[in-house]
Amino acid sequence: MFNSKCLLVLLYGLEACLLSKSDLSSIDFAFNRFFMKLFRTNNIETIKVCQFFSGISLPSVVLRSRTDKFEQKFSLCADLVKPLV
Repeated sequence: MFNSKCLLVLLYGLEACLLSKSDLSSIDFAFNRFFMKLFRTNNIETIKVCQFFSGISLPSVVLRSRTDKFEQKFSLCADLVKPLV
């Protein structure tokens, strides 16, 4: 449920934006802090294990795959539209 609702809202429309490494780190930080509060721990290794066994990826990883898919679809659309000359 987390992947299908919360993560989608967090990443909505970001695949069309150019984000810096700092931007992606900020999103991942907020994501990890949420899990730290959820599991009441400050140990990042514990959080990574919880995320792994829950099947939840970091937003930067999910966003990379979504961006790749967006760019593929965008290039196909650009190929279909021919300039009128």
